[in-house]
Amino acid sequence: MRRLTLLFALAVTAAFAQAPKAPAAATTQAAHLPDDACTTCHSALDGPLQKPAQLFKDDVHTTAGLSCADCHGGDRTAMDPEGSMSKAKGFIGKPKRADIPALCGKCHSDPGFMRRFRPQQRVDQLELYKTSVHGKKLASGDMNAATCVDCHSVHDIRTVKDANAPTHPLNIPATCGRCHSDAAKMKQYGIPTNQVDEYHTSVHWNAISKKGDLSAPNCVSCHGNHGAKPPDVESVSAVCGSCHVLFAQLYEKSVHQPIFGGGAGKGGCTVCHSNHAIHQPTTAMLTGDKAICSTCHEAGTAGANAASEFAKGLNGLDAALKQSEATLKQAEYYGMEVSSSQLEWNDGHESLIKARLALHSFDTAKVKKEVDAGLAIAAKTKAAAEQALLEKDARRKGLAISALFIAITVAGIWMVIKKMERPA
Repeated sequence: MRRLTLLFALAVTAAFAQAPKAPAAATTQAAHLPDDACTTCHSALDGPLQKPAQLFKDDVHTTAGLSCADCHGGDRTAMDPEGSMSKAKGFIGKPKRADIPALCGKCHSDPGFMRRFRPQQRVDQLELYKTSVHGKKLASGDMNAATCVDCHSVHDIRTVKDANAPTHPLNIPATCGRCHSDAAKMKQYGIPTNQVDEYHTSVHWNAISKKGDLSAPNCVSCHGNHGAKPPDVESVSAVCGSCHVLFAQLYEKSVHQPIFGGGAGKGGCTVCHSNHAIHQPTTAMLTGDKAICSTCHEAGTAGANAASEFAKGLNGLDAALKQSEATLKQAEYYGMEVSSSQLEWNDGHESLIKARLALHSFDTAKVKKEVDAGLAIAAKTKAAAEQALLEKDARRKGLAISALFIAITVAGIWMVIKKMERPA
């Protein structure tokens, strides 16, 4: 039945193509019909056969001047089924799932061809895909493995910058989650399906979705997009250091690195910070009921005591800086000049950041050095703010006394004037 419908659509289109031509302004669409018989005929069909033609108008390949025939083969200008779907002209119809990566790679791995459309686009995606878990699974005959179209869509492929693209940073978790949140699909691989839900609670997703920071990590930032893993890392668990460079450098020299490492089979940063559910770090990770340190260091041991000391120092510095900041804001509210102290307070806050950074060395001396520096600045700036408030009070007292003397003087002058106005 679909074959007959398609033949009828082709016949109608051919009849229109042979009809007398109207003026150019009225036949813009008709003049374009013979250039793409595929979309012309499929637009006249119903249901699933019509959908590709509707979607393809928004496809990035359409804007580049490519057509259905560039992927499916055949002759885009032929208005009859034998010509448009000619095997001699390479018509393949719907490609086999196992052939999709190579089909996309036919263009996307050709530097000369891609240079005509996107000179800066990489042309090694297919080779990278072959090294990935998805590529290896597909090559082994596993047809459940993701291919290009599972991530990029099929007939409505959009650029990464397009907010509607499944590969846009905001949409990538949902795109990956279509498979990785499917319990039935992941069961045979023994992969958990809570990664996306956990990621949605992380600081990374918060940065993307609420703060609009599209450079914040998403799934492909850590796991790679076409390849098995990002370049220059030993394993996915070591990818954190590609963004958090200073933290990684201190950790590499710490006592924990030989134990947890960061290579294959080891946890590295994920031991303390998790992998998908990465939350805002606090000192609650060091001490308390939910402390990470207590999972390895029992109470009273050197490690537990060091963690307690770290938490005490960081909490103390944080509290001192907040008190200083509140006092400075109070002084500023009353119009006192405290701008230099406010600038100095920023140095104290920087010491808090450095102390948190130094924590990854797990060296008590390094952390204490930054904490002590910050405490000194917090004390100094708070004292300056308190002195400004005392000066404010002194000024107010002086103003009150001055106002009183002025009032007495005015009253005396008034009394003298009244006395002079009395009759002799």
